Amino acid sequence: MLLPTSASVRARVDRLEIPWNRYGLDPYGVSKDHLAEMFTTFGWFYRNYFRVKCFGASNVPARGRAMLIGNHSGGVAIDGAMLITSCFFELDPPRLAQGMVEKFMSRVPFISARQARTGQFTGLPETAERLLHDDRLLMVFPEGARGTAKLYWERHSLVDFGTGFMRLAMKTRAPIIPVAILGGGEALPTVANSVTLGHLMGAPYVPIPAYLAPVPLPVQMEVHYGAPMEFHGSGSEDDEVVHGHVEAVKRVIATTMRERLRALGREPAEGLS
Repeated sequence: MLLPTSASVRARVDRLEIPWNRYGLDPYGVSKDHLAEMFTTFGWFYRNYFRVKCFGASNVPARGRAMLIGNHSGGVAIDGAMLITSCFFELDPPRLAQGMVEKFMSRVPFISARQARTGQFTGLPETAERLLHDDRLLMVFPEGARGTAKLYWERHSLVDFGTGFMRLAMKTRAPIIPVAILGGGEALPTVANSVTLGHLMGAPYVPIPAYLAPVPLPVQMEVHYGAPMEFHGSGSEDDEVVHGHVEAVKRVIATTMRERLRALGREPAEGLS
């Protein structure tokens, strides 16, 4: 498998269908230079370290608004980083998946600015809606921090999904692409979460892996894109209606995870059975 070079990555950045100005910036302040740096690094991890297997990439629209809705695990957002990288390297033309980052990240020096330069913004509803109206590819993990807080033995389970993503999809008429990601919980096998350390750092918690050092393991990860799902309405429907739609998306992700785990000879979590 060929590893990405800085030149090949830059060539793909140039193919992103984004309205760049003459300085290589888009209207949101996303930077071509920062993207090239990020994807050169992420590409090495994607191809060489986590050896990511991608399935169903053709389900992601080549252009136009869409929402990637996935499961979360693994202490930190390794799965999110690999999903962004998958959209960049596996789609033709490449697409930039733009995530809604936990609000505490906006208070972390340097990191928050770099995230914005690579298209990852604080999870504000108005920002997400604007991105979709501009026909961007939006990445959302409805489990939020509760998803990354899963302990190692919970890694293949799903916790409750928030409903905001569904109301947004209906309001903006954006198709939903369900995404099942496997391997995040193995990459950083968390055995405890320290809320105390988290508060000191301005975060909800700090994950503590079994081997203490916060360094991910070189496990193989998988990204499975499901068929697009469309939900019609205004986004202001009753909670009962919206919850039903959310559960439909969650079921698709759970089914994909369950079937793949069984194919790999692993026992699915009780919540996926």
